[in-house]
Amino acid sequence: MKINADFTKRVVLHADEIDWLASPMAGVERRPLDRIGEEVARATTIVRFAPGSAFSAHTHGGGEEYIVLDGVFQDEAGDFPKGSYVRNPPTSRHTPASAPGCTIFVKLWQFDPSDRDEVHVDLNRAEPVPDPARPGTATVPLYDGYGESVRLEHWSAHAAFRQDVPGGAELLVLEGSATEHGDALRKQSWVRIPPGGVIDAKAGPDGAQVWIKTGHLNQISVPGAAGA
Repeated sequence: MKINADFTKRVVLHADEIDWLASPMAGVERRPLDRIGEEVARATTIVRFAPGSAFSAHTHGGGEEYIVLDGVFQDEAGDFPKGSYVRNPPTSRHTPASAPGCTIFVKLWQFDPSDRDEVHVDLNRAEPVPDPARPGTATVPLYDGYGESVRLEHWSAHAAFRQDVPGGAELLVLEGSATEHGDALRKQSWVRIPPGGVIDAKAGPDGAQVWIKTGHLNQISVPGAAGA
């Protein structure tokens, strides 16, 4: 299966316009953003767990990165409420579930094979640091390594910036509104910018909170081991 699999092209999607698709597990549905592969895939997806649902235990051969958008995500490591950012590296294993239900933004099979860094950040408690080079912007660093950089940015009303992204970029609006290259973005809008591109963004009248990942799209690989 291939969905938005040409990584030389810019993509803009709004999650609320994408139909939910059933997964192999009852009560777990998906909104695919990009995908290369079948059930084991290099994928970027919004996943919804109905209350009391669970996914079978599995190993992440290519790693897993997610943000809890709503509700509480649960596994053997604990409870992760809305605003949790988690990186589970290659070879990690868990049994995801949600007693109250939850929605997550998740990326699979997109880690460097040698990456073994585990990351848990509560975005609700993380203190953003003002960026002196970009008035109206404050940043929460989330991860930096293996050629990629991940951060949460708080944009004040109408704050604007441009950034060259030789390794490509992704943006996910968590709160508020913005534009990127003139495209109107709202909560759970997702943008993928190809390598060699530019982020050209401006916050809306109420500002925005945006998850940004850069430097990770130069090497696109397809999984060859188990994961889910």
